[in-house]
Order: sequence, then structure tokens, then C-alpha cells
Amino acid sequence: MPEQEHSPGRIEVSPAAIASIANETVLTCYGVAGTAAKDLVTGIANILSRDSKRGIEVRIEDGRILIDVYVIIEYGTRISSVARSVMNVVKYNIERALGVPVAEVNVHVEGLHISNID
Repeated sequence: MPEQEHSPGRIEVSPAAIASIANETVLTCYGVAGTAAKDLVTGIANILSRDSKRGIEVRIEDGRILIDVYVIIEYGTRISSVARSVMNVVKYNIERALGVPVAEVNVHVEGLHISNID
């Protein structure tokens, strides 16, 4: 008789936890000045709450992980290269941390940051 493996339970990772991992990842990417709120109302709410997941939206649909990242890019960097890097690094780090595939990482460039040259 084949041995049956009995699962002692299940593991669930909340979208907020996934967003925290994504946020830490995004902030380490070259060319990213920071994350941005998706809209004005969300931005005001995030400023007031000091939410560490600002600019990251995680959805789980039909067992698939979908991530939207809203970033501000440093002026003078190649926007498409930075966005592609963010996409790849977020996907890699989430998959490495969770052990499950990420279906989509969408990067939304919300603005450019111009550093003072003084």
C-alpha cells in the first residue's frame, strides 16, 4: 500500500506581506528614487499612515499573484531599463521568498526625481 502524506495544514501569505517584500526590493533597485501612491487619495492616506507598502498593490486572482508597482525614477536614467529591472527583480525576489510563481509584475512610472546638483 503506498504511503499517504498527510498535510498538517496550509500556509497562507497575505498580500500585505507580499507587498512588504516587493517594497524592500523596489527601494534597492538602481535608478528608483522611491515608490509613489497610485492616486491622490491613496497618497494622502499613505502619508498619514506611514504605510511601508506605499506604491505596491498585490492582487491574488485565481491563485495567480499579480503585482502593480508605482515608482518614481531618478532623472537621467533610462526609464525603460530601470522599469524592466524593477519588474525582473521583484518577480525573482517574491518567487524566491514564497516558492510560488508570480504571474505579473506591472511597473507604473509615476514621475521623475531631479536631484539638486549644488
